[in-house]
Amino acid sequence: MLLVDTSVWVDYFNGVVNPQTNYLHDNVDRTPILIGDLILAEVLQGFRGDSDFEKARRAFGKFVHVNMVNEDLAALSARNFRLLRQKGVTVRKTIDSLIATYCIENDHQLLHNDSDFDGYEKPLGLQVIHP
Repeated sequence: MLLVDTSVWVDYFNGVVNPQTNYLHDNVDRTPILIGDLILAEVLQGFRGDSDFEKARRAFGKFVHVNMVNEDLAALSARNFRLLRQKGVTVRKTIDSLIATYCIENDHQLLHNDSDFDGYEKPLGLQVIHP
């Protein structure tokens, strides 16, 4: 399954054309896509108007929704964050660590446009789509 990060959804909804949004556009109807609760909250909070908010919320309804965080995943995410910091990799946002750890633990691919995920690929095995 494919988890699409907030960084790609924001660009997609704003009409930004880049390799990630092109990949999403080309695969949205033929690849099973997950919407994580954390990503849903991040994306929806960015809409200024109620109609855009509702339109996006309805659009997300066609995807598989998942709850991403529990106590075990939170602790593992903190371990991963600390491991990367020890290797000299700085992850700026806790939520990115949670998303990356969720993908690693559930064997999901991640489509993103956020350098915070780069450090998770080689040392921790995050599967990233590189369009």
